[in-house]
Amino acid sequence: MRPMVWAVAFLIAIGGDAFPTRAQQGETVDLELVLLADASGSIDDREILFQRRGYASAITHPEVLWAISQGYDQRIAVTYVEWGTVGSQDVVVPWTVVDGPDSAAAFADALMAAPRRAFGRNAMGEALAFGQAMIEGNKYRGYRKVIDLSADSANNWDGLSIGAARSSILLADIVINGLAILCRDCSGRPNAYDLEAAFAQRIIGGPGSFVVTAAGDDHFADAVRKKLVLEIAGIPALPPGLQLAGD
Repeated sequence: MRPMVWAVAFLIAIGGDAFPTRAQQGETVDLELVLLADASGSIDDREILFQRRGYASAITHPEVLWAISQGYDQRIAVTYVEWGTVGSQDVVVPWTVVDGPDSAAAFADALMAAPRRAFGRNAMGEALAFGQAMIEGNKYRGYRKVIDLSADSANNWDGLSIGAARSSILLADIVINGLAILCRDCSGRPNAYDLEAAFAQRIIGGPGSFVVTAAGDDHFADAVRKKLVLEIAGIPALPPGLQLAGD
């Protein structure tokens, strides 16, 4: 019997397990994206709603939907988590497949409907570790995996260190991007250090990782939209002087 025939006979004998089905592999998506939004003590309820509106507006924006449509599977899996102190990480919107306007609108509606449940001092390392667990425990198989952390500081007061969480995430081939929130009502920028530089040095990591800056209320939704397009498209931040359509 020729080698190819022997191979086919062997696969039949073991029930074809050498060829895992799509279900066995997990549902494939172009991107697994965890949105980790700051809900620590420096973020009041008005700002929680403001952040959520920014993400809801971004996920439904034509540019973001266009970026999704350019992928191999033309869909992403995304979840929105608010984080505060140790043990205060709340899954506001569970893993959702976004593949067009309807699913994007459903994600946005769920985001705006949920109550706030995360509070307390910054435990950024714990938030990052939670994001890694969310990716490793879901049912999806993304070609890329990204944790996106937004915050108005780079402080870590309790729990796992940022360095330890970051090292574990990078070893798992997960990219960390950042959204630095600089000024809401001109009170959000730390006085003692450069927030964007702190994000770049201490938090983000992995191939193509980047920091996007949200400098005030008027720019937050635009910054989130730009960040999502870059993440979904799998490209680093745009060079200075280049902008997305509508900027």
